[in-house]
Amino acid sequence: MIELRPFDSLGGENHGWLDAKHHFAFANYRDAHRTNWGALRVWNDDTIAPNTGFPPHPHRDMEIITYVREGAITHEDNLGNKGRTEAGDVQVMSAGSGVTHSEYNREEGVTKIFQIWIIPSETGGPPSWGAKPFPKADRGGRFVTLASGIPGDTEALPIRTNARVLGATLKAGETVEYAIGVDRHAYLVPAAGSVRVEGVTVRARDGAAIADVDAFTITALEDSEVVLVDAA
Repeated sequence: MIELRPFDSLGGENHGWLDAKHHFAFANYRDAHRTNWGALRVWNDDTIAPNTGFPPHPHRDMEIITYVREGAITHEDNLGNKGRTEAGDVQVMSAGSGVTHSEYNREEGVTKIFQIWIIPSETGGPPSWGAKPFPKADRGGRFVTLASGIPGDTEALPIRTNARVLGATLKAGETVEYAIGVDRHAYLVPAAGSVRVEGVTVRARDGAAIADVDAFTITALEDSEVVLVDAA
């Protein structure tokens, strides 16, 4: 089963400094049919104006993965962590028992991110933050695991949930298969380009909710950058 969620069907709001689109119910966007996809709770598509951002605010009991599509995001938190994550790279915050953080675009141009929230397998625990570069060339023609709570994914950023976040860069005409299992949920968004997933065309920033299949095939209709969440 593949449910296409076109970009122009997403909720969201333009705040001036922040143009936010929501794949799932979030903030003032309410949609009883789009509250989560398995343990995947939030997928926000945010465009942040230069020298603006999210001031300090709290989180708890959520795995928050930020995929930077353009520009860079600067993170600071009350644990003393501070870091700048550039386009193509990933940061992860395990909110655990509670953390306060800020995220700012300190760049001269806009910053574009996907922010992905996944429900943790267990609540509580000490909060943590980390970031890692993932060169797009290393993802050529294949999926690379960016963040994971699944045993064996030793090269990925750790998250505390039975899920993984993956990225792939595909040249036009390239095909990649992903085996998921019928008891899991996949959610796929092209950050750029367009792909065909088992006959369904998914354009840049559209979402594709996939379930009840053992595996699915993705074919690039043009040069594409794809982000995928595989969650219980």
